[in-house]
Amino acid sequence: DEVAAHWDDSGQVSWVESVGLTLLRGHARFSGPRELVLTSEDGEQRVSARHAVIVATGSSAVVPDIEGLAAAKPWTSREATSVRQVPARLVVLGGGVVGVEMATVFADFGSAVTLVVRGDRLLAGAEPFAGEAVAQSLESLGVTVLFDASATAVARDDDGVHVTLGDRTLDADEILVATGRRPRTDDLGLETVGLTPGHAIEVDDTLAATGSDAGWLFAVGDVTGRTATTHQGKYDARVAGDVVAARFGSDDAARTAEADAGPWSRYRATADEESVPQVVFSRPEVAWVGHTEASARKAGIDVRVVPYELGNLAGASVLSPDYTGKAQLVLDDARGVIVGATFVGPDVAEMLHAATVAVVGQVPLARLWHAVPAYPTLSEVWLRFGEAAGL
Repeated sequence: DEVAAHWDDSGQVSWVESVGLTLLRGHARFSGPRELVLTSEDGEQRVSARHAVIVATGSSAVVPDIEGLAAAKPWTSREATSVRQVPARLVVLGGGVVGVEMATVFADFGSAVTLVVRGDRLLAGAEPFAGEAVAQSLESLGVTVLFDASATAVARDDDGVHVTLGDRTLDADEILVATGRRPRTDDLGLETVGLTPGHAIEVDDTLAATGSDAGWLFAVGDVTGRTATTHQGKYDARVAGDVVAARFGSDDAARTAEADAGPWSRYRATADEESVPQVVFSRPEVAWVGHTEASARKAGIDVRVVPYELGNLAGASVLSPDYTGKAQLVLDDARGVIVGATFVGPDVAEMLHAATVAVVGQVPLARLWHAVPAYPTLSEVWLRFGEAAGL
């Protein structure tokens, strides 16, 4: 509650006002190019943009079309993170980031948690060893993990929630749906500007909408379908802000710089493509950036994988005699540069940024051999990566 400011946005409002921005509250819908109708408890207000409109409406949780599920009033991540009473029994649908994190949280709170996963592993977007480590940890916490399982019906009565999985039924007090998110564009009036409601707003690396030929519409974050993290949405916002200011502002030099800009400039969201960092706050934590081995091979990269057991580091033994974890680099072997990295273990989120810098900077592993890590820290893994790669 403290971190979320008790769901009170007054701190953000103060910042908005301090930098000279005008805040209008309500539900905005496009009524045409650069034109919006804002509906609030005070009625309707028409708003016109002189230059550009940036859509940053985020995403909403997907509630699958399962018989009885919607009527059972399932939790999404919003309800799960604002709950006041811990359920004795909780069923979680989905083995992705939200499902894994919330299963960990409520197991710690004392719930009897059952995690229902449609596929054969957790965290399908990460390296397989990451999902395996998290599954083992969840089971050690008392979580029942059911793979290759799908709910076919859900019902709620005075005794709780009843989830049908083929020929068996799970009984719980609450059900949490963590089966993905979709761009929140259903009720924005996108049809009035030539776009399709309910779909992502596709953008180029300047964050300009590619479906709009007028050049005034931009979108950032989850609503674009490119990324689905807070940090990457903030990155998109910085790029879009710079692009809009350059294109429509009075600074001729900035306008020329933006027009001539290429990848990795302040005017292009290049990192959305192959350099996105992701952290899963499970136990153990999982953190990765860029390609996994599978995605790199699919992209046609000459892949070389360099794994290392984090427990072998002196820094790990200082943290805990029982420290267990694993790290892995994905190398473009033809170029000798890192295109992906994954870390699994306690507090590995804090190790991720060094890998992100290496991936974004396309730093050759041979040069990183000279980046001397302090002893005894977990960062010594970078020295071990070099040794394992034969440097």
